[in-house]
Amino acid sequence: MNGKTHRQRLWRWRSNPLRRHEDVVEAWIVLVMWLVILVGGAIVWTVTARAADEEFARERADRHAVSAVLLTDTLLDTNRAPAKVRWTAADGTIHTDRTGVPAGLTSGATVTVWQDGTGHLTTEPTSGAEARAEALLFGGAAAAALTGLAYGTAALARRRLDRQRYEQWGAEWDAAGPRWDHKTG
Repeated sequence: MNGKTHRQRLWRWRSNPLRRHEDVVEAWIVLVMWLVILVGGAIVWTVTARAADEEFARERADRHAVSAVLLTDTLLDTNRAPAKVRWTAADGTIHTDRTGVPAGLTSGATVTVWQDGTGHLTTEPTSGAEARAEALLFGGAAAAALTGLAYGTAALARRRLDRQRYEQWGAEWDAAGPRWDHKTG
């Protein structure tokens, strides 16, 4: 196949006598939409996943495990239960607070709690594997949101083009219709 035939196949709509300006605009809208979905989606996914992964890494670096003594019983029939605990901070001060601990423990038991860089109790940081999985999910959700936005925007633009085409076709039928009503012969 020579270059001219190949170009004619790729750009056949360019020389179509029935082609309207709205058809060309619609083709460009669809092309831009797919570029935004593919290229923009990949970029948004990557940037969001990296940002989430960095945040999880900061969280793991800031939080550390502390041994604490349970001050109340946790006899609830659940996986984790709120309880009052006491621990000694790195500077030697004694702290008391409420946090979630494994259920079924009695007062005086030793539990592991998590403390942030400011000395406040917090949740256990996300592990490396879980953080990577969650970062990928966040990235995927961001890419899906961009895809929905691009598709919705293109659909609205195409709907407006369709309305313009329908109006133009109606006007053309109104102009051509009376000429067809005449009987020949």
